[in-house]
Order: sequence, then structure tokens, then C-alpha cells
Amino acid sequence: MFDNASDRVLDFIRRSPSCFHVVENLKNELLEHDYEELREEESWNLKPGGRYFVTRNGSSILSFRIPALSEGGIRSVHIIASHSDSPTFKVKPSPEICVNADEIKLNIEKYGGMLCSTWFDRPLSVAGRVLVLVPGAEGRSSASGIEGSRDEETPGGQAENSPAFRIEQRLVNIDRDLLMIPSLAIHMNRNANDGTAYNVQKDMLPLFSQNGDREGFRKLIADAAGVEEEKGEKILGEDLFLVNRTPQSVWGADREFISSPKLDDLECCYSSFLGFVDSGMEVGSGTGILGMHCVFDNEETGSRSKQGAESTFLRDTLDRIMDGLGLGREDCHRILANSFMVSADNAHAVHPNFPDKADPVLRPRMNQGIVIKNHANQLYTTDGVSEAIFRCLCEAHKIPCQGFVNRSDMRGGSTLGNISNTQVSMNTVDIGLAQLAMHSSYETAGARDPQYLAMFSKYFYEEKLPEIR
Repeated sequence: MFDNASDRVLDFIRRSPSCFHVVENLKNELLEHDYEELREEESWNLKPGGRYFVTRNGSSILSFRIPALSEGGIRSVHIIASHSDSPTFKVKPSPEICVNADEIKLNIEKYGGMLCSTWFDRPLSVAGRVLVLVPGAEGRSSASGIEGSRDEETPGGQAENSPAFRIEQRLVNIDRDLLMIPSLAIHMNRNANDGTAYNVQKDMLPLFSQNGDREGFRKLIADAAGVEEEKGEKILGEDLFLVNRTPQSVWGADREFISSPKLDDLECCYSSFLGFVDSGMEVGSGTGILGMHCVFDNEETGSRSKQGAESTFLRDTLDRIMDGLGLGREDCHRILANSFMVSADNAHAVHPNFPDKADPVLRPRMNQGIVIKNHANQLYTTDGVSEAIFRCLCEAHKIPCQGFVNRSDMRGGSTLGNISNTQVSMNTVDIGLAQLAMHSSYETAGARDPQYLAMFSKYFYEEKLPEIR
């Protein structure tokens, strides 16, 4: 089962150079599996046994399957949540900076907390989205953008209906080596190997061209987005990010390792998605499970956005599901009290060169199974109850799992589970797949672990969880 999970994960990451491509690719696969797209700005007509998904900002997506009538209605909600974003650099507006007479570099800023050194001296490109004004289009509402018409006052005081307009969201992926952040030679910085503090504004602006064209980058992006300027189209806004072009690799003596950009967190995102869509093939199991697969944006910057885990996106969606099925407030509270969330975000493996950085007892390794993450101060939401439930399902299906805690003298990181619980509270476990070089532009993980998470995901969406009394 899911024997080729790691290959499928790597292929998904290759096709998903930005958070917007992540959501677009998930949307397309959901449509292939007969899921229906919903729009937040429209009315929903939900039916028992239906399969649906809804997006926000083009960078977050919630997918769900409603139990059939034969299952006796919704008894619990099973959620696996991950995130679509990864640490990178965002391209600033009007980014071209001319130096040395004709060399153009791009003005960028950090997104999230990355290992800066891993972005030097490797082929880079740009991906993301642009918002394009399309004149002369029929005014209406669209998920791809904002559409409508505009009334204006004429000099004589009469209102005239101006030509209709539409703002389209178009994805951009410059699928070739385009940029490079060159290091300063050792001869000019003899202390380079003694530890360097990087100034992004000074040290890390990528080189783009040597033609002196200050409009060259804008023209390239417009061409990639299919902007027809002769027809009055123009770019009004953009969200563009740097992309590491280093090819993915399956390597090791027994091909036991995988390396790729964005393993954190697209490895968890897509591995769990494989199990979700496969479980959706078996409607009518009698469990009454509302299965939800959630992918939020902006986890790497704190989740505090309209499309992040701290937003109302999940709560709004659950409210609309319950309302649409005629369930009252008492029903909702009862269902959520019986629900469970798996917050899936990669975990740190014991580093072969820095074993002292790991806890002396719990030392997760790649290819040894799903990692359960604990933190006394609830930066990870796992507690005794949620860990027991998670381990019970893993043991029932012989899925290996292991534990992670930070060293007691190290703060460590956090993730989206505890943040999401401030909006929708339920028993939650924080898990991940073990990896090295987290937040590098090129990360490493175990080739077998995606299969374990895909298997867990399938069973999690199909089976009733044990009760705690």
C-alpha cells in the first residue's frame, strides 16, 4: 500500500514551486476524485455523502467528505492539518537594482526563518502569482479574482457605465535557471569559514541580468503570465518568491534517503493527502466520520493571516458544514468534543554530526516511522490522551512511530496545532516525519517514511478512534 509514496511526494514538490501551486495541484487532484469546489462568497448546497473543497487566498485549502445518510450522520470530525509554505525569499515590488553600470540584481526580503547559507551559489528561479487587470470583460464574481463593472460620474453629472473589468489571478513559474546569489570569494573574506552573519539587504540579493534593462524582470513575469499589454492587460499586484532549482535526489547505499526543497512541510502535506483521497473511495463505512484534510498558509511566519491556522478559515468552514446539514449548536459542541486533529509538520532527526543536539533519550531517526512531538509548554499540542489515541491506531495497523522532545536547555520550534486550537478546540497530536537540515533550501528525509504517513492517514479517515474514559 502506497509503495511509491516517496516518489509521488517528490513529484508533487517538483510541480509545486510556491504555496499557490501547492493549492492548485491539490485542487486538480480533488476534482479528478469527484470533489466539488465550493466558494466562500457563494451559498453552499451540501449533501450527505458529498465530497467538497474550499480555498482561501489561493494558498490554503480545506477538503472534506461528509458521511452518507447510512452512516447515521456526523459523529466526529477527523482532521489532518499541514501547511503549504516554506522559508524562502519574497521578491519586493519594483525589484530591479542596477549595479556596476549594467548588472541587474533583485531586491528581496526574508520569508520565514531559513538557513541563509544554503541559498548561495545554486540555480534559482521565481514562482508565485500575479494579479492581472483584464479590461472589457463581463462583470461577475470569480474565484480567480475580482470581477465587475464601475460606475463613474461624467462632467455633466450623469453616471456612465464604464467598460467592465476583471482581475485575474495567474500562476507564474519561470521553469529555468534564472538567478544566482553569488558568495564573496574566500580571498576577499578570510573569516568566511569562521561563522558569518548575513545581511539580506547587502549580502543576498540575487543577480538577474547583465543587460542594464530595469524593466527586464517585469517584462519576463508579464510574458510568463500571458499578459497581453496591447489589449490593455496589466499586472496590478504580485506575490513572487525565490525557488531553489537544485534537482531532487533519491540517494544512499540502499537509496534510503530523499533530498529536495520544501520537504518541510510538503512531505507531510502530500503524504497525508494520499491517504485522504484513498479513504474517500470507501463511502458508507458506518463510522460517521467527517474527514477533513487542511492545508494552511503562513505557518512559517506565525499563522497570523486570513489564510493561516490562526484565522477563522477552519471554524467558518465547520460552521457552514454544520449549518448546511441542519445541525444545531448543541450538535456542533457534541461533535467537536468527539473529534480529533493530527497536526502534521516535519520533525528533527538526530543529526549524524551533531548527536548532542538531540534529547538524550528520545532520538528520532529517518525511516523509523512517524514522529510524535511533545512539549511541556504546549508548543506542540500532544498530551497523554492524544498520544495514546494516535499510538493505538498505529499499533493496530503495525505503523511504526517514535517520539521527539527538545533538549531541556533548547527552546526548539513550534507549529500550527496549538494555534489552530485557539479557533477550533479538540484533542490534537503533533506529529511529523524525521528530517535533516530543516529550513535549508535543500532538505533530507527518509524514503520510507511517506508511506507510513499515507497509511496512517487512510486508516485515520476510515476508522472510529478509541474512547478515553
